[in-house]
Amino acid sequence: MLVHICCAVDSHYFLQKLREDYPDERLIGFFYDPNIHPYSEYRLRLLEVERSCRQLGIELIEGPYDAKAWFDAVRGLENEPEKGRRCAVCFDRRFEVSAAKAAELGEKSFTSTLLTSPKKSLPQLRTEGERLGEKYGITFCAPDYRKASGTQEQNRLAKEAKLYRQDYCGCLYGLTIQRSEQKKFADELQVPISGQIQPESIEERLALYKQRLDLEEEGHDYHIVKERFLNWRLEWGLLRVGKVPVPAHILPYSTLKRAFTRGRIDGKIGPLAWLNRDEVKFTTLNEYNRLTGRNYPSVTALIFDPPPFSEEVTFRKSLLPSPYDLSTLLVVETLPKQKIELSMKAHCFEDVRERMILIN
Repeated sequence: MLVHICCAVDSHYFLQKLREDYPDERLIGFFYDPNIHPYSEYRLRLLEVERSCRQLGIELIEGPYDAKAWFDAVRGLENEPEKGRRCAVCFDRRFEVSAAKAAELGEKSFTSTLLTSPKKSLPQLRTEGERLGEKYGITFCAPDYRKASGTQEQNRLAKEAKLYRQDYCGCLYGLTIQRSEQKKFADELQVPISGQIQPESIEERLALYKQRLDLEEEGHDYHIVKERFLNWRLEWGLLRVGKVPVPAHILPYSTLKRAFTRGRIDGKIGPLAWLNRDEVKFTTLNEYNRLTGRNYPSVTALIFDPPPFSEEVTFRKSLLPSPYDLSTLLVVETLPKQKIELSMKAHCFEDVRERMILIN
């Protein structure tokens, strides 16, 4: 039996139930989910499915990440709600490819872990699965593992296995709508041009769960705990000196009351200078290199290849020792002598991140 897999939280429970109810079947996992965006989130969910299948002794096949075809399929349905027409098209496409893969492998049946997801419509999934089963001459198995406290058991097993739990279904449109309803900034879609790993970004989570695999291979025990913290994302920023754009590196936790300010350098003490309004502060690249032990040849080089986020926070604290200071702090080649114009949009917001604690 080919089992289409959407995520490890669903599959870890679903595969064990299938093994109990179909003891004579050879189960093959099929991870086909081009709906998952961004790609780093796709890699993270695949990483967890690989770990789960390895623990359960299930063969796993990764399907193609044909995201463009998925976007083409749902064009015009971007604003549909959860369980709406976009979801139906999404299920249809993944089921179609799964059924075709099952037939290609010579399997007589196929199913999907989507059946156990509490956010999916079971009748909708069954109808489409049965239609495609008839088309490809195979059986669609649609057990209801949600009943009899199945969802609670699924959550218990996921917690026991320390599985990564995503907090959105997967696609770009569902995520955008969900964050809008929650009145939350969709930071999952923000990736800096530098490639720097941001706090509680999908890239940070991916690194953490890869580290978890290394710890398990080495026989170490650990806990993954959550912590509440103040997060930050920069959407965009532009510094003009005398109407001319100049390179400027914006340090983490820089905020501006409005999206625009202007003024002149009003004073300087040591490595820190400040504008005559809106709490904007400056330091030079030479001071940055001196205090961080780096050797950047230019601000542009710093912009596109900054040090780790934590190191930049440490540098910020060396100039602005208060942990509550959210003033804008910029690194420039030389302190401007002409009139300055700064346009910037940044977000500071409460967030929750995961942290690894090694036990032995």
